[in-house]
Amino acid sequence: MENKWSSKLGFILASAGAAIGLGAIWKFPYVTGMNGGGAFLLIFIILTLLVGMPMLISEFIIGRGTGKEAVSAYDTLAPGSNWRIIGRLGVVGCFLLLSFYSVVGGWLLVYTVMSLFGLVIQNGADYGATFGYIISSAWITPLSTLLFIIINIVIIALGVRNGIERASKYMMPTLFVFFIILVVRALTLEGAMEGVIFFLKPDFSAITAEGVLYALGQSFFALAVGFSCMVTYSSYLDKNVSLPSSASSVVIMNLIVSIFAGLVIFPVVFAFGFEPAEGPGLLFIVLPAVFSNIAFGEFFLAIFLILFFFATLTSSISLFEIIVASITAKGKHSRKKIAWLSGIVVFIAGIPAGLSSGLLSEVILFGKNIFDVTDYLVSNILLPLGNLLIALFIGFKMNRKFMKEEFMLAGNWSAGLFNAWFFLMRYIVPVTIIIVFLNMLGLIG
Repeated sequence: MENKWSSKLGFILASAGAAIGLGAIWKFPYVTGMNGGGAFLLIFIILTLLVGMPMLISEFIIGRGTGKEAVSAYDTLAPGSNWRIIGRLGVVGCFLLLSFYSVVGGWLLVYTVMSLFGLVIQNGADYGATFGYIISSAWITPLSTLLFIIINIVIIALGVRNGIERASKYMMPTLFVFFIILVVRALTLEGAMEGVIFFLKPDFSAITAEGVLYALGQSFFALAVGFSCMVTYSSYLDKNVSLPSSASSVVIMNLIVSIFAGLVIFPVVFAFGFEPAEGPGLLFIVLPAVFSNIAFGEFFLAIFLILFFFATLTSSISLFEIIVASITAKGKHSRKKIAWLSGIVVFIAGIPAGLSSGLLSEVILFGKNIFDVTDYLVSNILLPLGNLLIALFIGFKMNRKFMKEEFMLAGNWSAGLFNAWFFLMRYIVPVTIIIVFLNMLGLIG
């Protein structure tokens, strides 16, 4: 069937692609650099296994168990109840996230094309000024955002098997190959080991309570859980696939990419005396400056940008899919038509965020521009809320026997492992998410 994954590998690659994006490659190195290096990495890994993976398994159980996309899945499991709001929150959250995520995707598209023509690294170039010009342009950012959205639309319109799965099967292996090339190049730089030691050697004296809370937040942000994207993806999965096994594969791939990102960025940054910078500064300003000092720097920068573009695209595809799937679920609308209509609406909604550094730079809400306000709303409020509601739904609403059957299916898992997962979801994960939620709202920490 077209709306089914053709294989377990296709599902895992697509799910890993959904999870591996801005959080793993862009945000992770920054927060690691600001929170103790190796100590933060170790805490992040532990919390990903104890918080992120149980959440991922939960979304898999809801999706594969019902065989329905996010909105219909909760309606099926809790008909006539207010729990259906979880699926609708996911659709709204994905829509808002896409409105500014696509803007960043557009910036990446511009830089990737420029790098392929050798136009990024220039003698005496002011990389900060170049980036400032691009993001403030009244035509470059909207046009690049539109092109990025069109690429998503074309893939989504082709369907689950011919579009999402096929794209993931090409992009994810390429991403890993490119990462290995960059890691090897980064580790051969003079002075690179200083960055490696900082990244991999734990220094717990540098860890603060706030750093631990950052690690808690990153542990589930990095796996694309909370907006029920994985509910929709797993609804296309056959019953002969083990959910805990699939979740483990996705988590391992995500952790590997996060570590690869650190092994690329920290050695090159330390080798040339730079400091990890927050947000776009690291990718669009610091790294071009770093690669300009490396032999064949334009080539390696192009590889990194292509890699990052692939990661961003596979993540945005999953966000588009939950929107399109929720509208086409009842078979009244064609996937192609809804994909294009959704893309157009997302583009229109994203224009204010795209112009927030240019024509609309003077529009300030709660001390932030439009882009940052939308980012804050999604990352600090809607995503933690979505995770919390899913955890409570699993722990206190879903039928335990139903969950156990899905958990144990197609795998030689013990009842004890299921009980451990359920204990984490009912008691540990909700408390953890509440702590992160309150910290992000500035109420603790």
